Amino acid sequence: MEKILRKQFLEHVGQTSPSPLLIEVAKAKGSFFYTPEGKRYFDLVAGVSVSNVGHANPHVVRAVKRQAADYMHVMVYGEMVESPQVRYATLIAEHTPEGLDSVYFLNSGAEAIEGALKLAKRYTGRSEMISFRNAYHGSTHGAMSVMGGEEYVNAFRPLLPDVRKLNYNDFDDLQHITRRTACVLVEPVQGEAGVRLPAEGYLAALRKRCTEVGALLIFDEIQTGFGRTGELFAMLKYGVTPDIVCFAKALGGGMPLGGFMSSGKIMGSLTHNPVLGHITTFGGHPVCCAAGLAAMDYILKHNLPAAAERRGRLYERLLRDHPAVKEIRRCGLLLAVELGESEKLYRIMELFKQEGILSDWFLFCDTAFRISPPLTISEKEVRESVEIIRRCLDRL
Repeated sequence: MEKILRKQFLEHVGQTSPSPLLIEVAKAKGSFFYTPEGKRYFDLVAGVSVSNVGHANPHVVRAVKRQAADYMHVMVYGEMVESPQVRYATLIAEHTPEGLDSVYFLNSGAEAIEGALKLAKRYTGRSEMISFRNAYHGSTHGAMSVMGGEEYVNAFRPLLPDVRKLNYNDFDDLQHITRRTACVLVEPVQGEAGVRLPAEGYLAALRKRCTEVGALLIFDEIQTGFGRTGELFAMLKYGVTPDIVCFAKALGGGMPLGGFMSSGKIMGSLTHNPVLGHITTFGGHPVCCAAGLAAMDYILKHNLPAAAERRGRLYERLLRDHPAVKEIRRCGLLLAVELGESEKLYRIMELFKQEGILSDWFLFCDTAFRISPPLTISEKEVRESVEIIRRCLDRL
């Protein structure tokens, strides 16, 4: 049966690479997933920071079942008032800085980026959009236009015009933000670049420059949001408030959900000239919002941001002395373990697969592997996974 399913997978499911992992998932719980044969894998990717509250979290599962029994899709956007959506937007607004009070729910991170770019152009009346090299914001045409890696972009040109790329953490490059600029889109911590943290004062300088010229500052918190960095949001960690912030991944508690958030004044520009400035069929689906609401409630009640910082620090302490490790870059429970050579990285991916570890490299950094498990991972599980990781590192 397993061979038949793999054959059908390869024949009928769209592929993204010529060599998929081909690990069949039968069940997932907590920090682990299991194959039909019962082999256990440590999930150190968590769906790329989606499953922050752990797989099959009972609090989230109950919320999904309750909402699905009440109603699923009616009409998300239009004039309908749906409790899961309203309650979730309100909870997010209560835990974000002043001036961020209106959430537009969508289906994914790429859609959140698309909506945020449209909102910035609509509100400012300007066309230039600025992003950063080695940044990843999604794979739709608009999101790809502001992606920072040419390798993934060139085959799909022409893309959106009037886009400028700056170097992250380069203070001198900020002069290129001018009164032509509609928005500057930045990951407060660059994820797919291999966990690159902002230099001291950099995000504050970026905020200051945007304010000076009237450009909107957009934070992409798709990977950093909901406790991953050791704070609920990276903007709280670094004390810088954007004009627009994009969410996804952990936003849905394991269900597909994205969104962008701004002030009511800025968001209101999508309601006129023209009306229906942005619409979506499924964005803010009540079951997804119910799952996200339950997940955020769990994150807050169990103080998972603090747990993320403790577990991330433990991973760093237990791995940094291994001779194969050149560097560890960390923000909360998001780590890039640098090996220095892509050949070593590809080799350790194979060893991890054999030993029951799911990790990954980064889109723009193929010399480091990712550690970003569910924030619910226990200290015992951290230590057990480190034993396996070190055993694999020994074999390099």
